[in-house]
Amino acid sequence: MNNLTDFFNAKVAQYNQPAFIKDDPICVPHRFTKLQDIEIAGFFAAIFAWGIRTTIINKTNELLKLMDDAPHDFIVHHQAQDLKKLLAFKHRTFNTTDLLYFVHFLQFHYQQHISLETAFTKWLSPNETTIEQGLIGFHQYFFSLEDFPPRTKKHIATPYKQSSCKRLNMYLRWMVRSDNAGVDFGVWNNIKPSQLICPIDLHVARVAKRFQLLDRQLVDWQAALELTSYLRTLDAEDPVKYDFALFGLGVMEKF
Repeated sequence: MNNLTDFFNAKVAQYNQPAFIKDDPICVPHRFTKLQDIEIAGFFAAIFAWGIRTTIINKTNELLKLMDDAPHDFIVHHQAQDLKKLLAFKHRTFNTTDLLYFVHFLQFHYQQHISLETAFTKWLSPNETTIEQGLIGFHQYFFSLEDFPPRTKKHIATPYKQSSCKRLNMYLRWMVRSDNAGVDFGVWNNIKPSQLICPIDLHVARVAKRFQLLDRQLVDWQAALELTSYLRTLDAEDPVKYDFALFGLGVMEKF
């Protein structure tokens, strides 16, 4: 157990470094300093995060350029004619219909709240040990506006549907975790790092099973909970820091 903890801590130290940023989608929100710009850029980068990382980065930057590289200002203050420049944007299955609804929701939210954090925390009671209810509430809130397009639901995951919620969990890691490495932002203070759930996909699940951290075969919400439960035995206060180790071993080292 001690040897495994030391090994994973070493891998965290190896990958949780500024050099990690430039080739990862987290580099997109790192272009900004304004809280809301970081939140919005990070949100789109996370939602687009499936496939080749270079493509994810390029497509997110393409979208932000269409927003004049001032996403919060664009979201809150755009007029109907300003949306025309977004109509040709597409990333894999994320199309114009999805994008226009995302913009509509974000405008609705930011007209009432300073930060996107409240879209998750308003559903959490003080005794919640994980972010699960926050993710379920966020999904319901996101699709609470009138005439939302049903097709867009596939882009926002929820534990209620047993999704692993990999991209949203990654986004929450970016916004919540704070340490001296400078990779994650730590700009949200009302969600504890201990409440986060480790992002899990096929790469992470493969590594976790190799180390016998995970028994479940399906890569779903229960697998994410099972993996995170084990990671809490390594660090109860910051279990999701081991995402760096598992991702690095699975994607970078092809372990």
